[in-house]
Amino acid sequence: MKLATYNIQYSLGKDGSYELERSIDAVRGADVIALQEVTRNFAQTPDADQPARIAELLPEYYWVYGPPVDLDASVRGADGRIDNKRLQFGNMLLARWPILSKRLLLLPRRRTFDRINPQCGALEGIVDCPGGPLRVYSVHLNYLNPEERMAQIEWLLPQMFDVPRTGAVLSGPEQPWIGEASRKEPVSEDFAVLGDCNLLPDSPEYTRIVGEADYYEGSRIVADHLVDTWVQTGHAQDEGGTWFEPGAAQSIGRLDYGFVSASLAAKVTSAWIDDEATGSDHQPTWFELDL
Repeated sequence: MKLATYNIQYSLGKDGSYELERSIDAVRGADVIALQEVTRNFAQTPDADQPARIAELLPEYYWVYGPPVDLDASVRGADGRIDNKRLQFGNMLLARWPILSKRLLLLPRRRTFDRINPQCGALEGIVDCPGGPLRVYSVHLNYLNPEERMAQIEWLLPQMFDVPRTGAVLSGPEQPWIGEASRKEPVSEDFAVLGDCNLLPDSPEYTRIVGEADYYEGSRIVADHLVDTWVQTGHAQDEGGTWFEPGAAQSIGRLDYGFVSASLAAKVTSAWIDDEATGSDHQPTWFELDL
């Protein structure tokens, strides 16, 4: 099973032009796709409804969308009728198999006065994979401040690990008003986290996710930390790059990740970064699971 994550920067490519098809072609072929910075009703983008357009470009995929940023963009016509629109900015999940449930988890944030600080979120979906349900997250962490990123990680990790105890969207007995759907949301202990984490591998935030390496034994795979699929498949922790400053010829480093719960670590078979994609200021990040 191939999983890919891509911050598409609302289809703004390295050449300064908007081309959603180019961005989506870069992840075509993955079985599960996590996207970040997907928009609705952004004035500068040619596709007003990017989730709908992405669904058209990938008609063989199931999909869900979760916008942590949701603002009024309604227009009142001359006749007084309201065209109710929302300006939205958020995360998307697509899968070749049904996404049995979704939740949008809003991450902690602080009010800023000198830079725009959008609400961030983690979009959770339980995918009905042939080998059993898999919980997947499309995550976008704060880009401004390591303290805020750390607060988001400290809040989010317990939410992810606690799902077997709390359930996801539903718990309890079947309900007739829900029908078949109430029987199709199994809780998955295994999970994968994909997204733009806006942190480098030598940061304290990264260490909080994967655990601190011992001075002699190095990193261990333990139940209460996640596993970086890039490192798990033999790459150096500081190797690779997924984000370019505007106009820069060289990447600043890895900001985009594929993590898995410790129970899935042995099933990670490969991981790679698509260095050729030009549809965003980020690069698509892939990994493969033997499921």
